[in-house]
Amino acid sequence: MGIETRPLAGQVVAITGASAGIGEACARALHEKGALLALGARRDKRLRELVEEFGADRAVGVVTDVRKPSECNDLIKAAVEKFGRLDSVIPNAGTGFYAGICEYDDEAVADVIDTNYAGTVWTIRAAVPQFRKQGDGGDIVIVASVAGFRGGGNEAVYTGTKHAQVGLAGSLDRELRGEGIRVTLICPAAVETEYALGRGRTAGDSQMANYLRADDVAHAVVTVLEQPRRVRTTVWQLWSIHEPS
Repeated sequence: MGIETRPLAGQVVAITGASAGIGEACARALHEKGALLALGARRDKRLRELVEEFGADRAVGVVTDVRKPSECNDLIKAAVEKFGRLDSVIPNAGTGFYAGICEYDDEAVADVIDTNYAGTVWTIRAAVPQFRKQGDGGDIVIVASVAGFRGGGNEAVYTGTKHAQVGLAGSLDRELRGEGIRVTLICPAAVETEYALGRGRTAGDSQMANYLRADDVAHAVVTVLEQPRRVRTTVWQLWSIHEPS
């Protein structure tokens, strides 16, 4: 008897931060499973390239700054207009810096808070009314971090936003699961992506060779979405075998 999984072919998934890193890896993995994708990111050129690669019949790209509620609403609206419904949303867009609490200017600090936490909230607030309108559940898969469970030196602002995501997800699980809406936290440790380069990390950093890959995180996202509807995974932490927890 095989393991029961829920087919993702034809499922409509909206992803923020979809133009690179974990978001792009999720988009590729879900595309391979036959999902229909609404891709949100700030880089219009990269979005257009991905839509061309995946096919305009299977993907739509929307320039989305998750710090702006209206643009999160536009992403969900585009998914529904293009594909008729929404099955899952992946609030993934994020940023960070690695330095002391006073070592970045106010604008940089506000950007981390507004992107990582407020952007998650705005994305979810855009998606939940559509799930409720459809009446058959849905999935919210928040890409957070193991930093949401532990503090780290020189990353206090970033870590604070990840703790906020953890609290948000726990509360939403209690609020929404009775409506069949599953809320999952995917919490990787360090991942080899471009998002932190220039903000405390540099390309070619020897430490990054031992980090997780974006595809590792995408695998976790796909796995929780493929679970039968009777199952929910609330937290999935991922660590490199080389990194102490």
